[in-house]
Amino acid sequence: MDNERQAAIIQTLVMNIFADKLREECGVFGIYAHPEAARMTYLGLYALQHRGQESCGIVVSNGEQLISEREMGYVSEAFDQSRLDRLGGTMAIGHVRYSTAGDVSIRECQPFVVTCQHGQIAVCHNGNLPFAREQRRRLEREGAIFSSTSDTEVVLHGVARSRKANVAEAIPEVLRDTEGAFSMLFLTPTQLIAIRDPRGFRPLALGRLGDAWVIASETCAFDLIDAKYVRDIEPGEMVVINEEGLRSSHPLTPQQHAMCIFEHVYFSRPDSIIFGQSVNRSRHKMGQRLAIEQPADADIVVPVPDSGVPAAIGYSAESGLPFRFGLVRNHYVGRTFIEPKQSIRSFGVRIKLNPVRNLIEGKRIVLIDDSIVRGTTSKKIVRMVREAGAKEIHVRISCPPTISPCYYGVDTPNKSELIAANYSIEGIRQFIQADSLGYLSLEGMQEATGINANESCVACWSERYPTRITSAAETMHSRDESAVAVEI
Repeated sequence: MDNERQAAIIQTLVMNIFADKLREECGVFGIYAHPEAARMTYLGLYALQHRGQESCGIVVSNGEQLISEREMGYVSEAFDQSRLDRLGGTMAIGHVRYSTAGDVSIRECQPFVVTCQHGQIAVCHNGNLPFAREQRRRLEREGAIFSSTSDTEVVLHGVARSRKANVAEAIPEVLRDTEGAFSMLFLTPTQLIAIRDPRGFRPLALGRLGDAWVIASETCAFDLIDAKYVRDIEPGEMVVINEEGLRSSHPLTPQQHAMCIFEHVYFSRPDSIIFGQSVNRSRHKMGQRLAIEQPADADIVVPVPDSGVPAAIGYSAESGLPFRFGLVRNHYVGRTFIEPKQSIRSFGVRIKLNPVRNLIEGKRIVLIDDSIVRGTTSKKIVRMVREAGAKEIHVRISCPPTISPCYYGVDTPNKSELIAANYSIEGIRQFIQADSLGYLSLEGMQEATGINANESCVACWSERYPTRITSAAETMHSRDESAVAVEI
């Protein structure tokens, strides 16, 4: 294995110490008609860093050509002053990546840039295309050459090969009958184009910064640069921004909406507006509803930080139990660390979380988390809290049991690794060694988000997928990290 790939894999494994969390997908940001487009994109990606930490990239247009800079790692580490100075232009797109399909290397970093019959085109993508492998094989048989393993490059090949008169006509032609999740940004030397799949799986928002247009995966990216949220880009909508202004159309075949509720449960930042609803408000209501559905005879409510905090506040407010920060998170964990030769039990968890003994000791604890995936980390947290002196530990989860993988831009384990797909709630309770365990119901979760149940995707909790899933998609939707560990 080359040093680049080995370093990237080690980085990924270290950053994802928490094996019980689903991995964020990716984040995209674009801006048109701003004199500091690259720096605004840098800041936008900084706000979206939680959506992907493997790699990042920015492509700018100076009106005549596209200029690209891509790198592995965090945005703040990848882009320094000199690198941003090389990105002179008034329009840009950027991307932060956690791969849900494809390899981990600089070759996979987005945005991708090609030169074809339509001129230069750059693209970045949040989502996943379950049928990309089939399309890739067909294109390869026809002589196409790929530089990455990403499903995004398949779309770019389609656009490059299109016989349509221009890029804005070629994009919907390629994506019109594509099943899957995509919130995509395209950049040419003269225009910025955004398009969202007709089911609306992944979010995409439109904003305004003075005379500049801004597009981002989450509205928290607008807040950092003082842009104003205008509206969501609608499912199936394509927005073309050029010197003539902003033009909106709906060129894709309409489909039943299927917006990902996990954006509200865990992925998105609580200060974002996602699918028209406040994420913080949704999580707070999830906690309130959880307290009604799954009460506990306890003394205090303790969140697993950070994503469990809003739900824990809601649970505390509804139950009347005091809220306490009984677990402290270390926010300064880097991508490398040295473990002592003498083994420390639960080292991976302890490097990120530590109990506050004087708050926990002798107390009956309601421990609030957003989800349980494999169960291994939950077990370590419960044991750590018990060793800190907790009298009882009642685990409450602000979503239903996760029983099925996602194929729409979320890196989830195979079904055999999802503990709720293989054990009853009582079996999970015994495994994590809690005194009790309760989950929020599917109905309670959907009600808390305020999103129409008929317009949301809940496949990871219900196994009811809004699209057909191929066997190829089932084998490519997530990396086998046990194999990765052996490879190292």
